[in-house]
Amino acid sequence: MKNFYKNKRVLITGHTGFKGSWLSEILLQFGAEVCGYALESKESSDLYLNLKLHKNMNSYIGDIRNYDKLKKVFDTFKPEIVFHLAAQPIVRESYKNPLYTYETNVMGTVNLLEAVRHCSSVRSVVNVTTDKVYKNINVNKGYTETDYLCGQEPYSNSKSCSELVTYSYKKSFFDTDDSPAVSTARAGNVIGAGDFSKNRIIPDCVRAAFSRNKIEIRNPYSIRPYQYVMDCLYGYLLIGMKQYCDRSLAGAYNFGPKEDDCKTTIEIVDKFCHVWGDGLDYYTKPDDSVYESQILMLDSSKSNKLLNWNPQYDIDHAMHKTVELYKLIYEKNFDKYACSHIEDFFSGVSAFKNNSPLSISAKKSAKNNSLHENQICAM
Repeated sequence: MKNFYKNKRVLITGHTGFKGSWLSEILLQFGAEVCGYALESKESSDLYLNLKLHKNMNSYIGDIRNYDKLKKVFDTFKPEIVFHLAAQPIVRESYKNPLYTYETNVMGTVNLLEAVRHCSSVRSVVNVTTDKVYKNINVNKGYTETDYLCGQEPYSNSKSCSELVTYSYKKSFFDTDDSPAVSTARAGNVIGAGDFSKNRIIPDCVRAAFSRNKIEIRNPYSIRPYQYVMDCLYGYLLIGMKQYCDRSLAGAYNFGPKEDDCKTTIEIVDKFCHVWGDGLDYYTKPDDSVYESQILMLDSSKSNKLLNWNPQYDIDHAMHKTVELYKLIYEKNFDKYACSHIEDFFSGVSAFKNNSPLSISAKKSAKNNSLHENQICAM
């Protein structure tokens, strides 16, 4: 994987965000030429600034809703691989500002794919959506890529729409052998150091810990597929690489933890408090003012079969590493700690060490990949 991405021109939208910053840092370590397009990073606590990415990559500040500005970046940089992470990503915020959420998450996707359509250098595109794109029927099983897309609240629904936009563009404009390979990635609830978003449980825990307050839990018994940020990004990178080499692998992919690592919110907070120490505690204050599903799990069998992807960290390992790096995030040399962690993570990934061609069974499975996509429009 490292050899593949070396010297590749990679464009990341949303590179100033949590996952976008980590992805940028990984690709820089792999030797890629990285360009980002995103809103400005304003907080001193932002991971983007703590990793010193503004000094090490091409960074364009702009709104994903501004097609003309985005297209100029494509025309100038001429990317080979595109990761689309720019989004309004918060469920509660989508209730406060649904118009902005739809403009960003739906029309932002249209703008991105339209820019790709007019950029001949692009060969691989990964549109990052969410596990919440599925019609949630609150069952204790993982959703597969062929399940219905029908997010209920504005954020989830806007991401379901982003999936449908991607499907339409694929069938309408990217359906020939010489067109870019385009996939969508649906990941679970991602945890890791550097996320300071509001209304997310781990950032809420971190803020409470730093201020020595108790943690407030709104939905203590909601079950979510919590996974480590590196595992999630490893999946995105696999798609970007594999479909670049074999466009028959383009499709929709789930990336989630093993079933045993799908935990309730209160279990996650309890683990965080135990690892953080310092007598950190929590209390519950149920809040049903906005709809949030009670159970959400993912089935990642397809990613395992076609991409050879598996999560490397269980929830306990993920929590320990998350807390360890959060406690270091204000250190002047945090970027060096982060680099060391990335190197350690990828040195343990089997697919990273083995870049052999797809197995015969995987190639056969890839031939049926279009069937999965034919079903994603079902409602």
